[in-house]
Amino acid sequence: MSGKVQCISPVDGGLYAERPLVRDSAIASAIDAAREAQAAWRDVPVAGRAEFCSRAVDAMLGMAGEIIPELAWQMGRPVRYGQGELNGFEERARHMIAIAGDSLQDIVPEDKEGFVRYIRREPAGLVFTIAPWNYPYLTAVNSVIPALMAGNAVILKHARQTLLVGQRFAQAFEAAGLPEGLFHNLVLSHEQTAAMISGGNVDVVCFTGSVGGGASIERSAAGQFMRLGLELGGKDPAYVRADADLDFTAENLVDGAFFNSGQSCCGIERIYVHENKFEPFVEKFCALARDYVLGSPLDEATTLGPMVNTDAADFVRKQIADAAGAGATVHIDESAFPDSKPGTPYMAPQVLTGVDHSMRVMTEESFGPVVGIMSVKDDDEAVALMNDSEFGLTASVWTQDIEAARRIGGRVDTGTFFMNRCDYLDPALAWTGVKHSGSGCTLSRVGYEQLTRPKSFHLRHSTAG
Repeated sequence: MSGKVQCISPVDGGLYAERPLVRDSAIASAIDAAREAQAAWRDVPVAGRAEFCSRAVDAMLGMAGEIIPELAWQMGRPVRYGQGELNGFEERARHMIAIAGDSLQDIVPEDKEGFVRYIRREPAGLVFTIAPWNYPYLTAVNSVIPALMAGNAVILKHARQTLLVGQRFAQAFEAAGLPEGLFHNLVLSHEQTAAMISGGNVDVVCFTGSVGGGASIERSAAGQFMRLGLELGGKDPAYVRADADLDFTAENLVDGAFFNSGQSCCGIERIYVHENKFEPFVEKFCALARDYVLGSPLDEATTLGPMVNTDAADFVRKQIADAAGAGATVHIDESAFPDSKPGTPYMAPQVLTGVDHSMRVMTEESFGPVVGIMSVKDDDEAVALMNDSEFGLTASVWTQDIEAARRIGGRVDTGTFFMNRCDYLDPALAWTGVKHSGSGCTLSRVGYEQLTRPKSFHLRHSTAG
């Protein structure tokens, strides 16, 4: 297949990067090389694998000066926040390297006379990581480093919007001296990606992206009996109880809603506030939202960059317009943000009240800088509304009562439940979703189960005589 993949920068609408699609023959060669390299890599002790992966992390961090402005040009995140992505990349990578030895140990049941029994975690083989553009280093590292630590080979296909990220991974592993063939960064079309999966060429697919993209991968994988890790969409809720610290809560939820221009699968998209705190909370929340500085992500003063493209911004604008037309109150005057203009990816943050679940903005993933806020009378109403969604990635409660948080968390259908925190992945905890937010798991020791397969050893001593 011939053709090129282009990254059109949201900064100015210009062509920022372009790479040719890999030829089908080169895909086949990469798969063969990965299989051959993995056959030897699986026998390298975990400590040996850790040395290579740790050097790769060091090499990636050493490229920070180039990576940070690249991120701004590719997907629009302000340069002032670029180091944060690399810090998160390092935190997740170092943690997964550190726990690999314990996580991959044999599982030994209770003693049974005359037998030796254990379960070994064997590498799955070839892991295919399909990474998105919104947190391009963080999402990719969730599977790439653990896959290698578990004894697998890896093929990475990164989003067209962040073409250079896959290249950086390849450079880091080359600098680390990773054995040739173990890691491949391939620039692929959707058709080539689907063919790799449907052809049974890989053993595990780790995908982060849209619900539609996840459904396409499931269709491609039908009949192949491979493992699928699908981290998909979100419409993540927050519940502000009557006992919440409003200053702390508003500050954190504003950041959870608008960081990265709201382009986060686990960003806050809907907020339910106890009726006794509703008006003061909305007032504080809107005041903080008005403090954002919208502009070029290359400017150190900018705190809110452009969305990834104009179509994405127009989608969110339409949600807001539809809600306003149905009676919602729009709280942020867009004219206070001079760079926020229709027909561009530059969009002001927006806060809506007077919303309900008949409106798309409260049920459909926005993936942009807008949040709807509703008043609720008690915990029961909040839980019912939080669960009234086809998504279930994260949810949070804001309270000073940890026992109430435990009770509420037990009733909410979600992959991660937070108290007084949001929009964060703890690498020691399983990252997973329910309902249309996906299936499978990354991070934590549980994440290693996705990348290995159990093999039971049942050894019986012979009886003399």
